[in-house]
Amino acid sequence: MGNIMWFAPLAAFAVTLLIARPLICELRKLKAGQEIRADGPRWHASKAGTPTMGGIMFILGSGIAVFILGWEFMLNGVFTHLYVYLFALIFGVIGFVDDYRKVRQHQNEGLTARQKFVLQLAAAVVFLCLMRYEGLLTNRLYVPFFNVTVTVNWVLYLIFAAFVIVGCVNAVNLTDGVDGLAASVTLVVMVFFAVLGALWSTGGVQYLFPGALAGGLAAFLVYNHHPAKVFMGDTGSLFLGGAVAALAFAADLPLILIPVGIIYIAETLSDIIQVGYFKATHGKRFFKMAPLHHHLELSGWSENKLVAVFSAITAVGCILAYLAVCLRH
Repeated sequence: MGNIMWFAPLAAFAVTLLIARPLICELRKLKAGQEIRADGPRWHASKAGTPTMGGIMFILGSGIAVFILGWEFMLNGVFTHLYVYLFALIFGVIGFVDDYRKVRQHQNEGLTARQKFVLQLAAAVVFLCLMRYEGLLTNRLYVPFFNVTVTVNWVLYLIFAAFVIVGCVNAVNLTDGVDGLAASVTLVVMVFFAVLGALWSTGGVQYLFPGALAGGLAAFLVYNHHPAKVFMGDTGSLFLGGAVAALAFAADLPLILIPVGIIYIAETLSDIIQVGYFKATHGKRFFKMAPLHHHLELSGWSENKLVAVFSAITAVGCILAYLAVCLRH
């Protein structure tokens, strides 16, 4: 366990850094530049052409660490870390297809909303069925803070779980709109899940993936902090959303996503409120721009301030989440 705690993040950090420069150069050769929203903050226009799909670097970095350091677990028939990684990878592939279409067509639209939803829902259902088949998923819903468990009908639970996963994935995707934001917030979330895995799992199998991904994200931020030299694209943000959701269900703690993912939820709610208010008032806007980070940008917040404040709020949410579940073990 001690070796994994050190090696997982360090190995992923090193591999991601090793991949970073050649990947960015290759993305530039492929002209895989980011297309900027026409209705976005005007100063974002300078970001046009910055290489996107950079999420590939931490996907590969964390994946290599997970496979190498998790080999002994797999030889002993333990595949939890692999299932979680592969599930996140499926979402990363969906994001890659979306990014590739944007790059090829040179516009800020890739897959349609319906196509994304169907693919994401299918991936969620397959993951949940696999986890149930392997005995890694229960229909006993743990309620944080109250230390009680509610047994839910299996069909209802699977429906609930599938839509929580799809919602979480898209919430993380919405958060990726400012240099370093999604990576920094999710790095904090990965540290939370790594701590839970270190404290609760025997052998550290539940620590391995979040620990590795935390290291990969730390390396990615070397190139993604403001001003960003590369963006993660939907390739990276959908992978991260899949990772966050999968880890919550693998830990049998889906409701913990509320405090842990408070920023993801705020970003999503701001978007929903904006659209609903716009339709209800026939064209008026509740926020200056949605999602929330754009509203704050237009209110005078710098990108660095956004990243620092949102990461700090996430850290507080993770501390509360730990206090909410520490009675369980």
